[in-house]
Amino acid sequence: MFAARATGLVKLVGLCLMAGVLVAAVLFPVVGGLGLASNRAADTVDQTSGELTKAELPLVTTVLDMHGQPIAYLYDQYRVPVPSEGIADTMKAAIIAIEDKRFFEHKGVDWQGIARAAAKAGVEGETTQGASTLTQQYVKNYLAFVVGKGSEEAYEKATEVTLGRKISEARIATQLEQKMSKDEILTAYLNVVPFGNGAYGVGAAARTYFDTTPDKLTVPQAAMLAGLVNEPSRLNPGSDVDAAIKRRNTVIDRMRDNGAFGPDARVAEEKAAEYKATDIGVVPDLKLLPNGCVGAGDGPVYGFFCRYLIDYLEKAGLPTDELLRGGYTITTTMDPVATRAAKDAAMAQVPKTQPGIANAMAVVEPGTDKHRVRALAANRDFGNNADAGQSAYSIPAEVTKFGAGSIYKVFTAASALERGVARIDQQIDVPKTYTSKVYKDGNKPYTVKNAGDYKDKMTLTEALAQSPNTAFIILEEKAGLNNVVDMAYRLGLRESMQGVNNEGNPLKADGSNGPSQGDVYKRDNSGSFTLGAGPTSVLELSNVAATIVSGGKWCPPTPVEKVVDRNGRPVPLKEAPCDQAVAPEVANALAVGMSADIKPGGTAAGAASGWNRPMIGKTGTTENHWSVAFIGATPQFAGAVMTFTDGVAPQVICHGTPPRLCGNNGSGGVYGGQVAAPTWFNAMRVIHEGKPPAPLPPVDPRYR
Repeated sequence: MFAARATGLVKLVGLCLMAGVLVAAVLFPVVGGLGLASNRAADTVDQTSGELTKAELPLVTTVLDMHGQPIAYLYDQYRVPVPSEGIADTMKAAIIAIEDKRFFEHKGVDWQGIARAAAKAGVEGETTQGASTLTQQYVKNYLAFVVGKGSEEAYEKATEVTLGRKISEARIATQLEQKMSKDEILTAYLNVVPFGNGAYGVGAAARTYFDTTPDKLTVPQAAMLAGLVNEPSRLNPGSDVDAAIKRRNTVIDRMRDNGAFGPDARVAEEKAAEYKATDIGVVPDLKLLPNGCVGAGDGPVYGFFCRYLIDYLEKAGLPTDELLRGGYTITTTMDPVATRAAKDAAMAQVPKTQPGIANAMAVVEPGTDKHRVRALAANRDFGNNADAGQSAYSIPAEVTKFGAGSIYKVFTAASALERGVARIDQQIDVPKTYTSKVYKDGNKPYTVKNAGDYKDKMTLTEALAQSPNTAFIILEEKAGLNNVVDMAYRLGLRESMQGVNNEGNPLKADGSNGPSQGDVYKRDNSGSFTLGAGPTSVLELSNVAATIVSGGKWCPPTPVEKVVDRNGRPVPLKEAPCDQAVAPEVANALAVGMSADIKPGGTAAGAASGWNRPMIGKTGTTENHWSVAFIGATPQFAGAVMTFTDGVAPQVICHGTPPRLCGNNGSGGVYGGQVAAPTWFNAMRVIHEGKPPAPLPPVDPRYR
């Protein structure tokens, strides 16, 4: 007994000393004659307090489609700030009763509470409890979850049991009490503190647990929320209802004792009993706000667009960590109708669970001032479960490891038109085989042959529709390989040509895994460029088509219409300006030259059955049949589709319903007109509904 009393006495003396130190520490900055160091400390306290007064809390960023409907939410902390008048008195009374019943009496630090805790520790041998005021708790939570961004290290630092931390906390608390009213502090506290299940602040908590707003909280609801802030994980009503009810009832009792139910003791007791008799009242399915690209709307469908948006904003000067805390509202260019149409068309050709085959589509709206990305979709769902046909990387936007095949002949044709070595109605040579005098295959001559039988001569328009290899190797020689590679970049393959190496891996900042794919083709004088075997982005292919039907005006494919901050102010982005990639006359001639692919004899004629709109188009098939593609556009919408192997080991994609992987013997390989083109047309029929057909531009006679 003596030992216990002695221990209690030691604690009592220690706590009294601590109280004295705290008093001295709090007063330390405001007494005179303390020297330069103390003045600097006071300045720091003043500055920190001011920041707390003007706290910019971590908020949820909302991503909207082109019509203003939410498609995703991005956040570190789910928080819905509310003003004082938006918080029910029941909530304020509950939190004061359980956390700081003398809140309206002290000046930030409750010296009576400290003394009481010290006495209790001395008599009962307990550690200190209940000595921290709501103001101090606000400081602690602000430092942990706002300044420290909720990291484990920051939380430990903000809550560590040290004299230095308590002194700092007490200093800031007393400063805050001089800068803010009691109601402002209480409101700030209720907007910062975590309530468990990812809900920060009473606005998010009211929605999460009761599907209501904080101004409508009843006494039992407010009491349950107030009880949660003590230990939100242990008292989680979603996992331990009994513990949550017990804690709630404790809060109700404290509210009664604190006069929240009126001065009449009998009436107050009756009200408390009535409130405690109610069930927990939590909604069966907690209203958790979806977070990330599998968010609101249809995440498995919209997620690819969302992923591209985040990557785009990172490069445009709005980093992801800022997105997750800034409370922005982002209106995107995404068209939900176009996105669903692209998704349905992609899955109709290749089911999402088909092993090893991805089918991706991108849709861009042409224009001379902006190229808006209207859809990014794939047969895969967006997500992390590969067995369920999901993928978490942006299949339609990133540079794939695979080629677009003969679509690259478009760049050869464009360069030939620009340099005057061909016109769209001019006859060009189409030999059955051709051995180049310019390009090499290692140490051997570079010889190509055609995949089918063709006339010995045909117009450039016919060649673009029927795709003979030899004709385009000859044109590539005449136009110059470097010019053709540059044309691919200019028309839209900017990341594909200069952002990745020839294996499709993003270039490192130090250049250690370079050179770029485009530079490799130039360095090696690779005539095979026009046959399109190299890594290619589906989105960039779509933007190539958009550039052609926009009179040769390239613009970055943007997913953003506008961004505003939490205060509704526009946020500028660092987006690349549009540029005139080729002269309008060249682009217009190329567009008309690409208009015959859907006509009889064209490689996309079968897929285009029933199509009655003027358009440009070009199919592509790689030599090994690991990937096929289609690019096409009307003056209203441009799009591209790539079907490629996305398994561990690439294989030939064989034709079938659905297509399947069939090893690597090269037999039975699928063509661009058989999977990619039908995907494009099925989607674009829906996307163009209600829009009148628009003509292709006239051709300058010089390019005829």
